[in-house]
Amino acid sequence: MHVTLVHVQVKPDHVDEFIAATRLNHEASIVEAGNLRFDVLQSPENPGQFILYEAYVSAEDAASHKQTAHYLIWRDQVADWMAEPRQGIRYNGLFPNGVRNII
Repeated sequence: MHVTLVHVQVKPDHVDEFIAATRLNHEASIVEAGNLRFDVLQSPENPGQFILYEAYVSAEDAASHKQTAHYLIWRDQVADWMAEPRQGIRYNGLFPNGVRNII
């Protein structure tokens, strides 16, 4: 399992716009082949701080995500709303071994 945690700090006056744009990206991402999870997390203490938790079966599936129309639209749309460049940190997912868990 290929996991990326994307850390995003959004300018205070663009938080609502960021959430709306990211919802569209999320909804399209979760139906991609190879997608296991695409969670969007917001800090309760800092409403402009987000983490996108992206889990794909493979690195190739994660790379394919970055070629989709919905990702490219999202990337360009939110770029000026960020207080600093987003940071993606890659991880190898060990558990649950690539199986989608539904809570």
